[in-house]
Amino acid sequence: MERKVKVGIIGCGGICNGKHMKALKALDYVEIVALCDIVVERAYETRDNNNLGDVAIYEDYKELLKDETIEVVHVLTPNRSHSFITIDALEAGKHVMCEKPMAKTYAEAKAMLEASQRTGKKLTIGYQSRWRDEYLYLKQCCEDGELGDIYYGRAIALRRRAVPTWGVFLNEYEQGGGPLIDIGTHALDLTLWLMDNHKPKMVVGTSYQKLGKQVGTGNAWGDWDTEKFTVEDSAFGFVVMENGATVSVEASWALNIADPMEATVMLCGDKGGADTMTSDPDLRINYVKNGRQVIETPNFDCGGVAFYDGDSTEPEVLEANAFYQAIINDTEVPTKPEQSLVVTQILEAIYESAQTGKPVYFD
Repeated sequence: MERKVKVGIIGCGGICNGKHMKALKALDYVEIVALCDIVVERAYETRDNNNLGDVAIYEDYKELLKDETIEVVHVLTPNRSHSFITIDALEAGKHVMCEKPMAKTYAEAKAMLEASQRTGKKLTIGYQSRWRDEYLYLKQCCEDGELGDIYYGRAIALRRRAVPTWGVFLNEYEQGGGPLIDIGTHALDLTLWLMDNHKPKMVVGTSYQKLGKQVGTGNAWGDWDTEKFTVEDSAFGFVVMENGATVSVEASWALNIADPMEATVMLCGDKGGADTMTSDPDLRINYVKNGRQVIETPNFDCGGVAFYDGDSTEPEVLEANAFYQAIINDTEVPTKPEQSLVVTQILEAIYESAQTGKPVYFD
């Protein structure tokens, strides 16, 4: 491609350097021209560690948005600031890739969607798990009707003892919650997307902080600061959809389980079922054939469709490429903000139900 899409990044923490920087550097038609972080040293470190030369460095994101050459902005900040930074960027004429979750609250996420619709600028949310081989394959199976009418789904994001102890992960004010809004959001997005069902009717939820005040935890990243642990360590939801389908949501950073599962789904339809509840194989599809129970296990080690023609087919690269192709070709973004809005709506309802002890009903 002749033209370069110029990009500005707001937020230079772990998700920037661990995911987005890698994805953007794999796209030769993308040029990162500006970095911003309220801790400006992080922006300089990101520039230097990624050999970005003389990119512009900002401490105030509003100054970055004044650069009219920037076409796309990545919002990679704590959850609390997703909404207002995204809206400001859209209003400044930028397309936006915002990291998951869409926002802390449904109202904030809805305002983001409305800003995108009002400005005509594209907005997508970073749910890269959709681009894993097993989920691309399973999505095609679902679209082809191989599972039939999918009436039950499990969205699973269960860690045994893997509480993130850095940044603001444990801060309810900045993040809006713990494992449910952090990793449960990926599993819920996958489940609703695969089911092609984004119309919830009611939610019942529970959340717990049973382990968050313990010490000597055996945590993967060392003991956390119990005084700063202001979020849940596990949360669970039961969702009834408008069409009668049921979705269960399970999320934890710390839970006494033997077998952790993250970004995992189980689907049950009237023709067959599927799950990603084991790492070997990555995907199991079950059905009945000739009066016998059958389990099918696709082999993802032997190639497949060339979803991206570059050097990498890793999920974050596929996700970024699809978003930028939608911008260049003026087509729909693959991860639609309308879908991400429903994920946020359900997450918020689980928290509300857990707090009040009552079901939450949607109009």
